[in-house]
Amino acid sequence: MAEMNREKIIVKTSIVGIVVNLFLSGFKAFVGIVSNSIAITLDAVNNLSDALSSVVTIIGAKLAGKSPNKKHPLGYGRIEYLSSMIVAAIVLYAGLTSLVESIKKIIHPETADYSVLSLVIMSVAIVAKIVLGLYVKRTGKKVDSGALMASGLDALFDAILSASVLLSAIIYLIFSLPLEAYVGVVISGFIIKSGIEMLCETLDDIIGKRTDSDLSRQIKHLITEEAEVHGAYDLIINNYGPNKNYASVHIELPDTMTVDEVDRLTRRLEVKVYKETGIVLTGVGVYSLNTSDDEAARIRNEVQKIVLSHDWALQLHGFYVDTKAKTIRFDVVLSFDIKPAEAIPMLCQEVQTAYPDYVLQIVPDLDLSE
Repeated sequence: MAEMNREKIIVKTSIVGIVVNLFLSGFKAFVGIVSNSIAITLDAVNNLSDALSSVVTIIGAKLAGKSPNKKHPLGYGRIEYLSSMIVAAIVLYAGLTSLVESIKKIIHPETADYSVLSLVIMSVAIVAKIVLGLYVKRTGKKVDSGALMASGLDALFDAILSASVLLSAIIYLIFSLPLEAYVGVVISGFIIKSGIEMLCETLDDIIGKRTDSDLSRQIKHLITEEAEVHGAYDLIINNYGPNKNYASVHIELPDTMTVDEVDRLTRRLEVKVYKETGIVLTGVGVYSLNTSDDEAARIRNEVQKIVLSHDWALQLHGFYVDTKAKTIRFDVVLSFDIKPAEAIPMLCQEVQTAYPDYVLQIVPDLDLSE
């Protein structure tokens, strides 16, 4: 139900954006042609590209809202990222086209002819863009839609650029100084920059990026609030579209807990994390913690000193030692400054030197979250 409401809100907001941008594009195109202003004409083209972007956003939201099926059991949410890429490509194309036309006007200048009516229409268009931008951005943030938030920011940016066009027209009327072609170059630069930033941000979502630090800390705090949990590690959050996140984590528990107790705890954690963050815990792994062996605690402290003496060893966890079977196992979080193939043999040699009678099992972990 919530997903359907989200889709309706995105579609409704995008339709508003299409209508407003088409009107603005028509008005600006008329003013640009009548006044022979390349800057205003390019501003009209930019509004037209914004309307097309809203169409793509609607299509993306509709496709992403399709129900999961046997072929795609986690749904189609990532389609929204593809639609965002298309929006970014449209913005980038509009910017490059505008740049070419502006340079042509600089090489072969034409005299602009502004009227009071054209200036009034431009002023109204600026106000309309500000109102539209605030509305779309606020709605995008509300429903966690990257495409809507990008459109909202783009609209607010367009208002600033349109204001610069208006200012160049006023300067021309007062000082007879033609700046519109140069303003067109500036506008094109900002449009291109916006398109590249949108493209890079969407590519980050598709490739997979580092977990947000605040979210990571919140989830780990929720987990370690439980009395039995001595630590939460290896948190991985997989994103399958806006508001569709699935996570796995390792928790450190006393070695005296029964399987039944662990089962009840992990189920409680799954409900708790989902209720507070909306993230589904699909897997909860367990590290066993020595609780009644003083010798094990001493060995842990010594091994920790050895491992963390290296700058690239960020954390040691999941430590367990069996003093009777003579085994030591633990995970070590490595920075991206060293390859696991280099770090693990080095650590094995150092720890083995300190404890030659023990069999070691050291597992490398990546620095995935804080």
